[in-house]
Amino acid sequence: MISFERFLQLPTGEVAALVKATGQKVCVFPINGTRRWFLLEHADKVGNDFFNAYMDAAIKNHVELCKMFFDHGIDTILAPVFGRELMRRGDEYTKRVGIDGLVRTATDKNYREFFEQQNVRVRFYGDYRDVLTGTPYEYALKSIYEVTEATKHNDGHRLFFGVFADEVTETISRLSVEYYLAQGSVPDKQTLIRKYYGEDLPPVSMFIGFDKFSVFDMPLLSTGEEDLYFSISPSPYMTERQLRAILYDHIYVRHTPEPDYTKLGREELDWLREYYRRNKDYALGVGKLKFNLWLPEMGDNP
Repeated sequence: MISFERFLQLPTGEVAALVKATGQKVCVFPINGTRRWFLLEHADKVGNDFFNAYMDAAIKNHVELCKMFFDHGIDTILAPVFGRELMRRGDEYTKRVGIDGLVRTATDKNYREFFEQQNVRVRFYGDYRDVLTGTPYEYALKSIYEVTEATKHNDGHRLFFGVFADEVTETISRLSVEYYLAQGSVPDKQTLIRKYYGEDLPPVSMFIGFDKFSVFDMPLLSTGEEDLYFSISPSPYMTERQLRAILYDHIYVRHTPEPDYTKLGREELDWLREYYRRNKDYALGVGKLKFNLWLPEMGDNP
């Protein structure tokens, strides 16, 4: 097994080859903490229109992150955008950040150039048709259809935006009934995946979140075997080193067979005992409030 220090130094193409050699990778990567990041790092660019400046910076950052993922061997990104709670966050936020953000997937120059240059096929999943139809925000559906059609023949990478994918039981039930009525048989899981996402997808390989530990918006693709990671800093802060650390853990560390404890030597058992005793008061996922923000009890917490 290559050392972590060596892995960090490898050319990006070699890392990508190592990642791909372990199978097709589907990564769920919701970009969370963007407003916090924007205010902390781009406050001088706000000008007279906060929402426009925020969306410009957030989209540019999202494109850069997606490119970094694809360059490192990730085949498919699932990017949950928002769920039904968006419709309860006030008209201005809902329109300027949520709905107009969907429109920008088809109109923003950064997105358009990225999809073309990186040969990215874009799809949307979730109940966006049902939720938006008949509302003042129905116009966003046109943009969703446009970008899906414009990129449907791209075959380099895949980017799935999750839009209202937080309540799926009724949708999956409806798809199952429709299939049964048409085919006279119960659909298997892969058939439902194809109907829900628009094409075949393998199980999720890893989920990279931020803030409180929770996983969400990956219907039918979660097996319980995906590796879960949570950053301390908001998602837009992700660096190449952090991504490589995650990839190294995913392809080498997580799946190393556990040893036969009965065959460990005295030195190993002493170290392990001391490690567990020293950390018996702590649990990953526990946090504290600072400025009324949840921060994990790890890292550099003043």
